[in-house]
Amino acid sequence: MHFLVDESTGTAVVESLRNAGHDVLFVGEAMPQADDDQIIDRAAEENRVIVTNDKHFGQLVFRSGKAHHGVLLFRLRDESAVNRVRKVKLVVEKYAGRLEDSFIVATEGMIRIRRAIKAQ
Repeated sequence: MHFLVDESTGTAVVESLRNAGHDVLFVGEAMPQADDDQIIDRAAEENRVIVTNDKHFGQLVFRSGKAHHGVLLFRLRDESAVNRVRKVKLVVEKYAGRLEDSFIVATEGMIRIRRAIKAQ
């Protein structure tokens, strides 16, 4: 799969996804300090699922109707790198076929997947 990992999510998640064979673009490497609009636009252009801790992406998708290829939003109480890596592995392994074109919220206790209507 193709992912774009937000700076807020961190390098441990980037490394984990890359080690699993995924194509990962890390905002911190490719477009440091990019704003959320630039990030979602690039991810949509390159058919990448965004992995982020920033709930503003929900506003961009659902309120502003921004085109996207998928968003995985972490809302974790334990923000440690170990917990984020554990959760991203779980989500990708269990829901790989449902990540694209969806908005996924992952907490310690649940994973909510909402199909998002793609803007044309």
